[in-house]
Amino acid sequence: MELESYGQLQQDGKLQRAVRERMVAGLSTRNYRRAVESVVEGYGIEKSSVSRQFVAASSNQLRVLCERRLEDLNLVVLMIDGIHFGGQVLVVALGIAESGEKHVLGVWQGATENTTVVKGLLEDLVDRGLDMKRRYLVVMDGSKALRAGVERVFGDQVEVQRCQIHKRRNVKEYLPENCQKDYDRRMRNAYAMNNYAEAKEALQKIFRQLERINPTAARSLEEGLEETLTVHRLGIGGVLRRKLATTNPIESCLSTVQRVARNVKRWREGDQPLRWTATGLLEAEKKFRRIKGYQEILLLKERLNPSRIQQKEVRTVEVA
Repeated sequence: MELESYGQLQQDGKLQRAVRERMVAGLSTRNYRRAVESVVEGYGIEKSSVSRQFVAASSNQLRVLCERRLEDLNLVVLMIDGIHFGGQVLVVALGIAESGEKHVLGVWQGATENTTVVKGLLEDLVDRGLDMKRRYLVVMDGSKALRAGVERVFGDQVEVQRCQIHKRRNVKEYLPENCQKDYDRRMRNAYAMNNYAEAKEALQKIFRQLERINPTAARSLEEGLEETLTVHRLGIGGVLRRKLATTNPIESCLSTVQRVARNVKRWREGDQPLRWTATGLLEAEKKFRRIKGYQEILLLKERLNPSRIQQKEVRTVEVA
């Protein structure tokens, strides 16, 4: 006969929530029984039972994330990056709203970080309410697949910011060790400049010098150079510009996913990677704070959508 107390635990979700919290905190299914048997006995704390409870809890987390509506978020910035689990890639989207608040938007699963996966993720965001009439700043690394997927959905008018840290790292890898620190420092100083024209001139000077030292490194710097300066060209202030010039905000989010999933020893096919990633993303979201320099987010919005802002002002005057 089934214990009434055990049935209640299964029905009200308390056991699932308890399992999820402990698994996220790093407790493995093997050690779960030993960790709680001093408090409770006989409530289905074998490894297989704990595993089933976490599957149910993480499936609910995945459903919550995938059904999240986006109409009322007033997004200005989208960040896209990928994380690899068990030979598969999970492409994640993070949004920054007018208020400076960060939101996990969605996750999409694929075999590789290809254009189709990125396109599928972005189309899913549109289906859930992402406003296609608004222009966004899309921040990503140097992946050509990500870039192509973004352009297919948003068109060639999209504003893309390539990660400056990835660009510096790529150039550095082509240089001999005795040159790496010097050129990395010079690129960092160029990106730290406030003026777009001055920063671009400094980078072009580095490019001309690299052509004589290592043409491959020079071509690496030249490729997508303009898109590493998008935030400079848009005239964004120093604090916000530094935050939006790299993929650090979304990479910090993905590091939480890796920490949450660190006890998984064997990845299976199906939705397992999706469930763990969704659980980690929602766990990271609990600790989100406003992005530094958020006071200039509205200025960025106006720079991205000047006609939209002007039309709104005209309608306001007509009504008055």
